[in-house]
Amino acid sequence: MSYLKISDGAEIFYKDWGEGTPVVFSHGWPLSADAWDAQMFFLGHQGCRVIAHDRRGHGRSSQTWNGNSMDTYADDLAALLDHLNLYGVNLVGHSIGGAEVARYIGRHGTSRVAKAMLIGAVPPIMLRTTANPQGLPMGVFDGIRSGLKKNRSQFYKDLAIPFFNFNRPGAEMSQGTIDSFWAQAMMGSIKGQYDCVKEFSEVDYTEDVKKIDVPLLILHGDDDQIVPIDNAARKAVTLAPNATLKVYSGASHGMTTINADQVNRDLLDFIQR
Repeated sequence: MSYLKISDGAEIFYKDWGEGTPVVFSHGWPLSADAWDAQMFFLGHQGCRVIAHDRRGHGRSSQTWNGNSMDTYADDLAALLDHLNLYGVNLVGHSIGGAEVARYIGRHGTSRVAKAMLIGAVPPIMLRTTANPQGLPMGVFDGIRSGLKKNRSQFYKDLAIPFFNFNRPGAEMSQGTIDSFWAQAMMGSIKGQYDCVKEFSEVDYTEDVKKIDVPLLILHGDDDQIVPIDNAARKAVTLAPNATLKVYSGASHGMTTINADQVNRDLLDFIQR
């Protein structure tokens, strides 16, 4: 069990496996580094050094009352890369983890980064605003906050269904996948997870994505019920100067699990180019 102590006293849990090309993963909400099991296991066997941390307020990291903001998340990631003295890094982010990757680059640049990969990621912005009329209404995110306060455990059991598209006709339900999602979610802090809703919904990452000047691969399912592709990936690919979008037909937000084999192949191919 490895932990990095941040300057404000928070401890960030991380996994660091294997040797070779460094690949650093930022997980989605409300999960943990365990959400990357399929990718870390695969890439670790392909000669990569795979590293994933639990965002503060999530998983095994400190459950801080303050500091549950994207700037702090990005600075925690920067501290981890500094601590491990990593260069030529491939940064991979899923969902809000994609925002963490973008904000890290927005704040700290790409001197340590070789390539970036966003999977089902939230940038540029999810919320409906005057400048983003196609976004989701605030009521959607207020509903998430209400669900957390009312019955967090049941909310996460219910959320897992559309997260993995288990509510679609012909979908093959996996109770183990639902149980893993719930277990990871419940390991985190309700305060950190509640605060994090604002970070994945209201924060605008447009300028951060524009600063991703390294090769960027964007993977997104066109049936993502959590982060609709038209609000996210189709816009993000137009912002970064060297971005490529690959659309997974019929894929869910949980594509790193449901479509793990295809995601793994696409990540490896991009890393090895």
